[in-house]
Amino acid sequence: MYKKIIAFAVAAVMFVACTTVPLTGRRQLNLVSDAAMQQQSYAAYDQVISESKLSRDAQATAMVKRVGQRIQGAVERYMAANGLQSELDGFQWEFNLIEDDQVNAWAMAGGKTAVYTGILPVAKNETGLAVVMGHEIAHAIAKHGNERMSQQLAQQFGGQTLAALAGSQPSTAQSLVMAAYGVGSQLGLLKYGRTQESEADRLGLIFMAMAGYNPEESVSFWQRMEAQGGQAPPEFLSTHPSAGTRQADLKKHMPEALKYYRK
Repeated sequence: MYKKIIAFAVAAVMFVACTTVPLTGRRQLNLVSDAAMQQQSYAAYDQVISESKLSRDAQATAMVKRVGQRIQGAVERYMAANGLQSELDGFQWEFNLIEDDQVNAWAMAGGKTAVYTGILPVAKNETGLAVVMGHEIAHAIAKHGNERMSQQLAQQFGGQTLAALAGSQPSTAQSLVMAAYGVGSQLGLLKYGRTQESEADRLGLIFMAMAGYNPEESVSFWQRMEAQGGQAPPEFLSTHPSAGTRQADLKKHMPEALKYYRK
């Protein structure tokens, strides 16, 4: 009986805690306030940067910062046009290039973004990098990190808030933040992972287009990423859409994105 009561209480918390993804309308579990997520993300980001080797390639570093700032401007204009300026409250944008062979990049709550040098050969040029950074920043705008964190809080910690966990188990809270953004071990429910990736693809196309980068280049980029992956797992076992599904979805969303593209 006691376990049933606990389960019911957790389910009730999860129901009440559902919010809507900005700009998409999808319902998502959110047990984490923006302020708490930003606070933890800023601390986690500072830790990563302090423990990493930043690239000494001045040209590549400048490109990362330039692309990030252009996409930041696009995001701010897009959110303002949709009456969602308040969703960016507390953002402290930052863009860094980390010297590492990982073919990876990520953006945390509040706009804290990191690109690894290992992804630059796949990006090939500034537009390819805009595909990457637009996609990763879209994850932050859609609060996918909050959503993944909320799933873990519900599953492992009885639905307690991030602030409460940070107070009682600060190292655990920081580890969850790192994992929620793909820094270190991967986590997340498979269904939500694929849904989040698809949302980030669509929003990322819009953001890069508004920033002045041709969104049509995204298809070529993901084809190059597919070639990097070798033998990919079946889509139902992956947290990402299959290459074919992703490319088909990108083409489906292209007309919308092209409305925002000005050379």
